[in-house]
Amino acid sequence: MDNITNNKEEQIQLLSCALEGGCSAKIPPDLLEKTLAPLMQTKVDSNLLSDVDIGDDAGVYKISDDNTLIFTVDYFPPVIADPYGFGQIAACNSISDVYAMGGEPKLALNITMFPKDDSLNILANILKGGQDKATEAGVLVVGGHTITDTTVKYGMAVIGFANPNKITTNSAAKDGDIIILTKPLGTGSCLAAMRQGLVKDQDIEDVFNSMKTLNKKACAIMNKYDVKCATDITGFGLIGHAYKMALASNVTIEIESSALPMFNKSYEVLDMGCIPGAAFTNMRYVGENILVDDNVDYNLKMLSFDPQTAGGLFICANKDNAENILADLWREGIDCASIVGKVHKKEKEYIHLVK
Repeated sequence: MDNITNNKEEQIQLLSCALEGGCSAKIPPDLLEKTLAPLMQTKVDSNLLSDVDIGDDAGVYKISDDNTLIFTVDYFPPVIADPYGFGQIAACNSISDVYAMGGEPKLALNITMFPKDDSLNILANILKGGQDKATEAGVLVVGGHTITDTTVKYGMAVIGFANPNKITTNSAAKDGDIIILTKPLGTGSCLAAMRQGLVKDQDIEDVFNSMKTLNKKACAIMNKYDVKCATDITGFGLIGHAYKMALASNVTIEIESSALPMFNKSYEVLDMGCIPGAAFTNMRYVGENILVDDNVDYNLKMLSFDPQTAGGLFICANKDNAENILADLWREGIDCASIVGKVHKKEKEYIHLVK
């Protein structure tokens, strides 16, 4: 049984309660970094292997010579009208950070905000969606916390585990690495177009399906080839997350705009001018640290800044393994996976967007 109940009135109510849905609701990265800067401090525990100082996907703490704890949290307002589907997407997005670190997710706590006067049936469906997606990932939901709020928000705090020698971080990109992206781009623009009535739900089923797809298989393949550097693409867009990686690794990442995988309607809605505001804040965040060639298509440029929800893995593959990784991804049904760029020694700008 997919849903507890699922009537149209409740769907409309759920989507209308959020001004911004999914990862588009994130505080702009430049403002966030400015706010957090005074709180940054040098690590005082040698077992803390990764934290906020390099903008990695999750905190990593060594608990033994062969095991580390990976800890992350994510939640956001509704991104689609269906409560059950929203729960699936939010859980998928929350769990993704563990996969981005090369880990195996194991435990989760629900984080829920819900209007006290709304139908609790909506809440039940959201939690059922999250529970089912967690079960698919092999994650045990062991509790959570729910408070009343004027708008619905849902997500999870997730714990995973990994061998300390097999953690993937965003600070290990090296010259010559090949960049592989495992999911299409354009969730932000397509969902904005849906909310504005420019496309119908059935026109963007591929977007919904992608957001509900775990990065579990992609992570397993990444680990098979001992990948050391990866991240997942969410609210800061492809370029925003690539910039954080390039900065942490002190390299330049070249992105080939014409190679970017996209959803069926992504280019069309971008061509309509349906570009989420978060895409422009992502562009502001990267600032002068990007070189965009003159011949880059404007719509593809904006696609690269588009805020993603439950996006794919952005993998830095050793050049000797890249084609094999891509072939394995395709064999596992991740047929949209594409080589989208490569890593160079640090140049003037951290990001180079080419045609």
